[in-house]
Amino acid sequence: MSAFAGLVERLADLLEPLFHASAAAAAIVLFTALVRLLVHPLSRAAARGQRARAALQPRIAELRKKHRKDPERLRKAVLELHEKEKVSPLSGILPGLLQLPAFFLLYHLFSSSTVGGEANELLGHQLFAAPLGDRWVDALGSGGVFGAAGLVYLGLFVVVGAVATFNYRRTKRTMAASAPAAGGAEVPGLGAVSAFAPFLSFFTLITVAVVPLAAALYVVTSTAWSAVERAVLYP
Repeated sequence: MSAFAGLVERLADLLEPLFHASAAAAAIVLFTALVRLLVHPLSRAAARGQRARAALQPRIAELRKKHRKDPERLRKAVLELHEKEKVSPLSGILPGLLQLPAFFLLYHLFSSSTVGGEANELLGHQLFAAPLGDRWVDALGSGGVFGAAGLVYLGLFVVVGAVATFNYRRTKRTMAASAPAAGGAEVPGLGAVSAFAPFLSFFTLITVAVVPLAAALYVVTSTAWSAVERAVLYP
Protein backbone atom coordinates (compact mmCIF):
# COMPACT_ATOMS: atom_id res chain seq x y z
CA MET A 1 0.00 0.00 0.00
CA SER A 2 2.85 2.40 0.77
CA ALA A 3 4.36 1.82 -2.67
CA PHE A 4 1.01 2.35 -4.36
CA ALA A 5 0.37 5.50 -2.34
CA GLY A 6 3.80 6.75 -3.40
CA LEU A 7 2.95 6.09 -7.04
CA VAL A 8 -0.26 8.13 -6.80
CA GLU A 9 1.61 10.93 -5.03
CA ARG A 10 4.31 11.03 -7.71
CA LEU A 11 1.75 11.13 -10.50
CA ALA A 12 -0.06 13.91 -8.65
CA ASP A 13 3.17 15.89 -8.34
CA LEU A 14 3.73 15.60 -12.10
CA LEU A 15 0.21 16.77 -12.85
CA GLU A 16 0.03 19.51 -10.21
CA PRO A 17 1.09 22.35 -12.56
CA LEU A 18 -1.90 21.56 -14.79
CA PHE A 19 -4.57 20.48 -12.31
CA HIS A 20 -3.49 22.22 -9.10
CA ALA A 21 -5.63 21.06 -6.13
CA SER A 22 -7.26 18.32 -8.22
CA ALA A 23 -3.91 16.82 -9.29
CA ALA A 24 -4.43 13.62 -7.26
CA ALA A 25 -7.82 13.11 -8.93
CA ALA A 26 -6.18 13.60 -12.32
CA ALA A 27 -3.48 11.10 -11.26
CA ILE A 28 -6.18 8.49 -10.57
CA VAL A 29 -7.70 9.08 -14.00
CA LEU A 30 -4.25 8.70 -15.57
CA PHE A 31 -3.56 5.56 -13.53
CA THR A 32 -6.87 4.09 -14.70
CA ALA A 33 -6.02 4.86 -18.32
CA LEU A 34 -2.64 3.12 -17.92
CA VAL A 35 -4.33 0.03 -16.44
CA ARG A 36 -6.83 -0.07 -19.30
CA LEU A 37 -4.02 0.37 -21.82
CA LEU A 38 -2.20 -2.65 -20.35
CA VAL A 39 -5.39 -4.73 -20.50
CA HIS A 40 -6.29 -3.58 -24.03
CA PRO A 41 -4.60 -6.55 -25.81
CA LEU A 42 -6.86 -8.88 -23.83
CA SER A 43 -9.86 -6.76 -24.77
CA ARG A 44 -8.93 -7.16 -28.42
CA ALA A 45 -8.65 -10.92 -27.92
CA ALA A 46 -12.08 -10.89 -26.25
CA ALA A 47 -13.50 -9.06 -29.26
CA ARG A 48 -12.09 -11.73 -31.57
CA GLY A 49 -13.64 -14.35 -29.30
CA GLN A 50 -17.04 -12.68 -29.50
CA ARG A 51 -16.90 -12.62 -33.29
CA ALA A 52 -15.98 -16.31 -33.25
CA ARG A 53 -18.92 -17.07 -30.96
CA ALA A 54 -21.23 -15.16 -33.27
CA ALA A 55 -20.02 -17.26 -36.20
CA LEU A 56 -21.00 -20.41 -34.28
CA GLN A 57 -24.60 -19.33 -33.73
CA PRO A 58 -26.06 -21.02 -36.85
CA ARG A 59 -24.47 -24.32 -35.80
CA ILE A 60 -25.78 -23.88 -32.26
CA ALA A 61 -29.24 -23.31 -33.75
CA GLU A 62 -28.94 -26.66 -35.53
CA LEU A 63 -27.94 -28.36 -32.28
CA ARG A 64 -30.89 -26.75 -30.55
CA LYS A 65 -33.29 -28.25 -33.08
CA LYS A 66 -31.57 -31.63 -32.94
CA HIS A 67 -31.60 -31.89 -29.14
CA ARG A 68 -34.69 -29.81 -28.32
CA LYS A 69 -36.09 -32.62 -26.18
CA ASP A 70 -32.85 -33.29 -24.30
CA PRO A 71 -31.54 -30.12 -22.58
CA GLU A 72 -28.60 -31.93 -20.98
CA ARG A 73 -27.44 -33.34 -24.31
CA LEU A 74 -27.85 -29.89 -25.86
CA ARG A 75 -25.70 -28.34 -23.15
CA LYS A 76 -22.94 -30.89 -23.68
CA ALA A 77 -23.12 -30.54 -27.47
CA VAL A 78 -22.79 -26.76 -27.28
CA LEU A 79 -19.82 -27.00 -24.91
CA GLU A 80 -18.18 -29.60 -27.16
CA LEU A 81 -18.65 -27.30 -30.16
CA HIS A 82 -16.97 -24.42 -28.34
CA GLU A 83 -14.11 -26.69 -27.29
CA LYS A 84 -13.66 -28.08 -30.80
CA GLU A 85 -13.53 -24.60 -32.33
CA LYS A 86 -11.32 -23.33 -29.46
CA VAL A 87 -13.85 -20.64 -28.55
CA SER A 88 -14.44 -19.85 -24.89
CA PRO A 89 -17.95 -18.67 -23.94
CA LEU A 90 -16.37 -16.70 -21.06
CA SER A 91 -13.39 -15.10 -22.84
CA GLY A 92 -14.82 -11.61 -22.45
CA ILE A 93 -14.68 -11.80 -18.64
CA LEU A 94 -10.88 -11.85 -18.28
CA PRO A 95 -10.19 -8.13 -19.00
CA GLY A 96 -12.67 -7.14 -16.30
CA LEU A 97 -11.27 -9.59 -13.76
CA LEU A 98 -7.72 -8.28 -14.25
CA GLN A 99 -8.87 -4.75 -13.41
CA LEU A 100 -10.32 -5.70 -10.04
CA PRO A 101 -6.99 -5.58 -8.13
CA ALA A 102 -6.41 -1.96 -9.22
CA PHE A 103 -9.93 -0.98 -8.14
CA PHE A 104 -9.59 -2.67 -4.73
CA LEU A 105 -6.19 -1.04 -4.20
CA LEU A 106 -7.73 2.39 -4.71
CA TYR A 107 -10.73 1.48 -2.56
CA HIS A 108 -8.54 0.31 0.31
CA LEU A 109 -6.04 3.17 -0.04
CA PHE A 110 -8.73 5.85 0.19
CA SER A 111 -10.63 4.03 2.95
CA SER A 112 -7.60 3.86 5.28
CA SER A 113 -6.64 6.65 7.66
CA THR A 114 -3.05 5.39 7.82
CA VAL A 115 -0.61 3.95 5.28
CA GLY A 116 2.58 2.23 6.44
CA GLY A 117 1.92 3.38 10.00
CA GLU A 118 1.69 7.05 9.03
CA ALA A 119 -1.24 9.37 8.36
CA ASN A 120 -2.71 8.89 4.88
CA GLU A 121 -1.97 12.25 3.27
CA LEU A 122 -3.88 11.29 0.14
CA LEU A 123 -7.13 11.76 2.06
CA GLY A 124 -6.44 15.50 2.05
CA HIS A 125 -6.67 15.67 -1.74
CA GLN A 126 -9.86 16.72 -3.50
CA LEU A 127 -11.67 16.76 -6.81
CA PHE A 128 -12.76 20.39 -6.80
CA ALA A 129 -14.65 20.59 -3.47
CA ALA A 130 -15.09 16.85 -2.85
CA PRO A 131 -12.45 14.98 -0.79
CA LEU A 132 -11.20 11.84 -2.54
CA GLY A 133 -11.75 9.73 0.57
CA ASP A 134 -15.39 10.78 1.02
CA ARG A 135 -18.53 9.11 -0.32
CA TRP A 136 -21.74 10.55 -1.73
CA VAL A 137 -23.41 10.34 1.68
CA ASP A 138 -20.66 12.62 3.04
CA ALA A 139 -21.34 15.12 0.25
CA LEU A 140 -25.05 15.04 1.06
CA GLY A 141 -24.31 15.64 4.73
CA SER A 142 -21.97 18.56 4.12
CA GLY A 143 -24.05 20.57 1.66
CA GLY A 144 -26.79 18.50 0.12
CA VAL A 145 -27.32 17.41 -3.45
CA PHE A 146 -26.50 20.86 -4.84
CA GLY A 147 -23.71 21.69 -2.44
CA ALA A 148 -20.15 22.11 -3.69
CA ALA A 149 -19.25 18.45 -3.15
CA GLY A 150 -22.70 17.25 -4.21
CA LEU A 151 -22.30 18.92 -7.60
CA VAL A 152 -19.12 16.91 -8.19
CA TYR A 153 -21.11 13.72 -7.71
CA LEU A 154 -23.92 14.98 -9.92
CA GLY A 155 -21.36 15.49 -12.67
CA LEU A 156 -20.11 11.92 -12.23
CA PHE A 157 -23.66 10.56 -12.24
CA VAL A 158 -24.38 12.40 -15.50
CA VAL A 159 -21.29 10.87 -17.12
CA VAL A 160 -22.11 7.38 -15.85
CA GLY A 161 -25.76 7.72 -16.88
CA ALA A 162 -24.79 8.80 -20.39
CA VAL A 163 -22.33 5.91 -20.77
CA ALA A 164 -24.84 3.42 -19.33
CA THR A 165 -27.53 4.59 -21.76
CA PHE A 166 -25.10 4.27 -24.67
CA ASN A 167 -24.16 0.74 -23.55
CA TYR A 168 -27.80 -0.22 -23.03
CA ARG A 169 -28.82 0.83 -26.52
CA ARG A 170 -25.77 -0.78 -28.08
CA THR A 171 -26.28 -4.07 -26.23
CA LYS A 172 -29.98 -4.21 -27.16
CA ARG A 173 -29.14 -3.50 -30.80
CA THR A 174 -26.43 -6.18 -30.85
CA MET A 175 -28.70 -8.77 -29.26
CA ALA A 176 -31.53 -7.96 -31.68
CA ALA A 177 -29.18 -8.26 -34.66
CA SER A 178 -27.68 -11.57 -33.53
CA ALA A 179 -30.95 -13.28 -32.61
CA PRO A 180 -32.21 -13.89 -36.20
CA ALA A 181 -28.84 -15.26 -37.30
CA ALA A 182 -28.81 -17.61 -34.33
CA GLY A 183 -32.32 -18.84 -34.98
CA GLY A 184 -33.18 -17.95 -31.40
CA ALA A 185 -30.40 -20.24 -30.11
CA GLU A 186 -28.32 -19.50 -27.06
CA VAL A 187 -26.04 -21.31 -24.70
CA PRO A 188 -28.35 -23.19 -22.30
CA GLY A 189 -28.72 -21.53 -18.92
CA LEU A 190 -27.64 -18.10 -20.13
CA GLY A 191 -31.07 -16.86 -21.19
CA ALA A 192 -31.73 -14.94 -17.97
CA VAL A 193 -28.23 -13.46 -18.05
CA SER A 194 -28.71 -12.30 -21.64
CA ALA A 195 -32.00 -10.61 -20.76
CA PHE A 196 -30.40 -8.87 -17.78
CA ALA A 197 -27.14 -7.90 -19.51
CA PRO A 198 -28.31 -4.59 -21.08
CA PHE A 199 -29.07 -3.18 -17.62
CA LEU A 200 -25.70 -3.99 -16.00
CA SER A 201 -24.12 -0.64 -16.86
CA PHE A 202 -26.70 1.21 -14.77
CA PHE A 203 -25.47 -0.54 -11.62
CA THR A 204 -22.31 1.55 -11.98
CA LEU A 205 -24.38 4.43 -10.60
CA ILE A 206 -24.74 2.55 -7.31
CA THR A 207 -21.02 1.79 -7.19
CA VAL A 208 -20.12 5.45 -7.72
CA ALA A 209 -22.47 6.45 -4.90
CA VAL A 210 -21.17 4.05 -2.24
CA VAL A 211 -17.37 3.83 -2.75
CA PRO A 212 -14.78 6.50 -1.91
CA LEU A 213 -14.59 9.20 -4.55
CA ALA A 214 -11.12 8.03 -5.65
CA ALA A 215 -12.47 4.56 -6.42
CA ALA A 216 -15.52 6.14 -8.06
CA LEU A 217 -13.19 8.04 -10.40
CA TYR A 218 -11.58 4.74 -11.36
CA VAL A 219 -15.00 3.24 -12.10
CA VAL A 220 -16.18 6.24 -14.14
CA THR A 221 -12.97 6.43 -16.17
CA SER A 222 -12.87 2.68 -16.79
CA THR A 223 -16.54 2.58 -17.77
CA ALA A 224 -16.11 5.42 -20.25
CA TRP A 225 -12.99 3.72 -21.65
CA SER A 226 -14.96 0.50 -22.09
CA ALA A 227 -17.71 2.28 -24.00
CA VAL A 228 -15.22 3.81 -26.45
CA GLU A 229 -13.28 0.55 -26.70
CA ARG A 230 -16.39 -1.46 -27.50
CA ALA A 231 -17.46 1.07 -30.12
CA VAL A 232 -14.09 0.57 -31.84
CA LEU A 233 -13.70 -3.19 -31.38
CA TYR A 234 -17.34 -4.17 -31.96
CA PRO A 235 -18.44 -1.99 -34.91
